Amino acid sequence: MSYQAEYIWIDGTEPTHTLRSKTRIIADAKKPELWGFDGSSTNQATGHFSDCVLRPVFTCPDPLRGAKDVLVMCEVLNPDMTPHATNSRAGAAAAAAAYASFAPMFGIEQEYTFFQNGRPYGWPEEGYPAPQGPYYCGVGGAKMPGRDIVEAHTLACLRAGLAIEGTNAEVMMGQWEFQIGVLGTVEVGDQLWVARWLLQRIAEEYGVDVSLDAKPIKGDWNGAGAHTNFSTKQMRAAGGWDAIVAACEALGTRVSEHIANYGVGVEDRLTGAHETAHWSTFSYGVSDRGASVRIPGAVARDQRGYLEDRRPNANVDPYVVARLMVETICGAAASARTRPRARAAAASTSRSVAKKAPATPARAARAR
Repeated sequence: MSYQAEYIWIDGTEPTHTLRSKTRIIADAKKPELWGFDGSSTNQATGHFSDCVLRPVFTCPDPLRGAKDVLVMCEVLNPDMTPHATNSRAGAAAAAAAYASFAPMFGIEQEYTFFQNGRPYGWPEEGYPAPQGPYYCGVGGAKMPGRDIVEAHTLACLRAGLAIEGTNAEVMMGQWEFQIGVLGTVEVGDQLWVARWLLQRIAEEYGVDVSLDAKPIKGDWNGAGAHTNFSTKQMRAAGGWDAIVAACEALGTRVSEHIANYGVGVEDRLTGAHETAHWSTFSYGVSDRGASVRIPGAVARDQRGYLEDRRPNANVDPYVVARLMVETICGAAASARTRPRARAAAASTSRSVAKKAPATPARAARAR
């Protein structure tokens, strides 16, 4: 007997990478192993040397097939087994290893928009629906198109064992959200990509497309983001408020780098309107959805917890945003730890030298 394994990977499409997948039939006694694909058809290789390698990194039950079938999230490797240029997971794994002592954790809020026949799902064929207002977490008939797809996707994620935390309708009609977390630096990317694949695959059955466009409809309509919640063990610990503020300050030191890697369409979405800060500025505040980074009110009350970076777009690569946040926040915290030790070590050396050679400036200079 055999089972089906759906191998899923991220392609090389620019400017926004998309998902690809194919099915492998595997004997019951075997686990998913290395496989290959034609990289020249996915913008990841040229025709004269087209082989790319799929390495399984995360496996879960396939909720759309049989009881034994599985979904297999893969990273892409070159034929020499080095990470492919499109393999952003490798960077996230390196950051996770470098800052493991901080135990960074993530929760990502994935917004998306259903489309059909070139317009948001449920919108009239001409013109626009009623203005934003009744749709966010709304209930009732024609206001909430797509709920059947959302329900099917939520159930599929649960059956797959993914760490889905919830779902809700968003501010624009036809726009929804699900949340994945709380997970580690690499794991949140693995599971979010699989959850995205499931959403797109299920929407196929309804003749509906899933858009991760940051600003799917121009004008006075909300964009779609991937608000990223982040914490370290220092932030989560009792008295973690100072670590939370330090994390916000650290994010403010690398604004341009983060914005450049937070997905396509940042300038269209982060305009300073529609619950966003302008992309060219940086701010943080308690319970402020108009800030770049929001500290939830409950966190301020408890003086411990997490922060929410509201800047990532719906189409952001979760491996990239996780890597950047770990490198920026944990890197700054690690540097702050070593600076006092370095100063203390220098002072100790100076005192030692003074005891051994307090006599002449020349001898003291040589000692230093």
